[in-house]
Order: sequence, then C-alpha cells, then structure tokens
Amino acid sequence: MKIALIGQAAFGEKVLKALAEAGEEVAVVYMPPDGGKPNSFREAAETLGIPVRQHARMRDPEVFEEYKTFGADLNVMAFVTDIVPLSILNHPPKGTIQYHPSLLPRHRGASAINWAVINGEPKTGLTIFWPDEGLDTGPILLQKEVTIEPDDTIGSVYFNKLFDLGVAAMLESVQMVKAATAPKIVQDLGQGEYEPVCKRMVIDWSYPIGVVYNVIRGCNPSPGAVTGFNGQEFKIFDCERRPESGAQAPGTILEVTAEGFLVLGCGGSIFVKRVQPAGSGKVAAAEFAANVGLAAGVRLG
Repeated sequence: MKIALIGQAAFGEKVLKALAEAGEEVAVVYMPPDGGKPNSFREAAETLGIPVRQHARMRDPEVFEEYKTFGADLNVMAFVTDIVPLSILNHPPKGTIQYHPSLLPRHRGASAINWAVINGEPKTGLTIFWPDEGLDTGPILLQKEVTIEPDDTIGSVYFNKLFDLGVAAMLESVQMVKAATAPKIVQDLGQGEYEPVCKRMVIDWSYPIGVVYNVIRGCNPSPGAVTGFNGQEFKIFDCERRPESGAQAPGTILEVTAEGFLVLGCGGSIFVKRVQPAGSGKVAAAEFAANVGLAAGVRLG
C-alpha cells in the first residue's frame, strides 16, 4: 500500500519515521516550504529516499496533477494547517486519514488543546478521522483519551501526552485501513463546535483565580496570556496557583522574590515565574520585575 504523507514539524517527522520502521511504503511527503529554517523533517524523508514536495498551497491545480503521479493508495495527514482540496482527499482508493488533538466532535479547529485547558476540562484526547469538505467534521476512525491534570499546560498535554500517543494512533490506523477494519463513525456535530484560533487572551484579574490560572496555562507556551504594567503589555507563561489572599484589589502584586512575583486574584493568587515583555523574548519573572520596577503594592492589568 502506497502512502502519501502530508504534514509538518516534529509530529510529521515522527510519523514518517514510524511508518518507515513499520515497513510501510511512503511514496511522497508533502510539507510546507522551509522558509529559510533548518528542516529535519525534509532531511529525514530525503535520507529515506522519499520524494519531498513543498508547495505553498496544496489547493493549487498543478499540485493535484503532480500528486496523481505518485499513485498513493492512502493519504496520511499528520499535523496539517493548509487546506487540502477534496480532489486530493478523495483521490486514493483507500481515502485519507487525519490526526486531530481533541475528542471530536469536541473542540474542532486549530486551537483544540488551548480551549480544553482554558475551559478547565479534566480530559481531552486525540482523534484519527476521515476528513471531508468540512473543518474536522469527517467520520471518526479511532480515538484515544488522556487526563488533563490541574497544573497541565498545553505544552505538557501535547508533548507529554498526545504527541507519542498520536504517532502510535496514526500507525495503528494505517494498519486498520490495510486490514479493512477501519470504521467510519459519523460525528454528532451537535455535541461540539468549531472554535476560533486562540490568538490573544487578556487576563482579567477580577475573575476567580481558577479561571485566571486556566487561561494562563491554556496559553502556555503559545500564544501567552496578556496583562500589563504602566501601559506596557507583557505575557505570563510559567506560574503556580497559590492560596495566598489579601484585602487589596485583584491584580495587586503581594511580593517579589528571587524566583518571581506573586499576584493577588479572587480566591487565591498566582506566582509568576516566566514572562515575555512586548517585543522581547521570554525572561525570568524576577529579572523582568527588576527591570521595570515591579514591587509589592503595584497593580497589574
């Protein structure tokens, strides 16, 4: 069975290597252009002697004409952010399967992990599905569930729980397709919704501390939850939820230490360890506090 692998980044590379180790025949690999950066995914495919194609848009007509020459029996989509046209999705005799980091139909869209953590949900998972003309709406082939711990971030959920599990699930799904045992379970779209990309989340310190903490960890490591000081915005990343409280207004800094600074919320506080000032890289919170003059009694927001 010939496979056309469409993907990008570390996940696409890991799926490629897993398919190769399992003895699967990958006829071609499609991935976005490098953009001048090192691309270990492309290098891995070339080392295996697999043709690599890097088009800016998979939906350009000439891509389909080229794609047909590889004779793929199955498309495997491993972390795809481009729009792949139906002409390619429906062309292989065994169809197309795709990875998505949520338990569809819950959390359709590109920020599925973000919203699960921001909402304070106790679990999420991954779905391998058969993509159609909708956005994450196709029939389900396989699902795996994971727990979201109270201090998980999107980084820990993805890299520690969903990444390797997703690679294994893709390989398992390919085997099911080969064996003609792969189901097509129609989604009940009323049980979920398509959600926007999580681009900018501003912290409202007057919200309950659990809500604030969920927003911060649901934006860590990207896009970062925003607050401000003296008219200048900065993003909060690594932090801890703590029980300390006080009579001051929410958003007030209770103390600054060598490890970071403690911010009062409603029903608790947040100890901030790492931040990112506007126009700069991420820095230790204590260093930031010293640079901008944060001190106990100052109010953020």
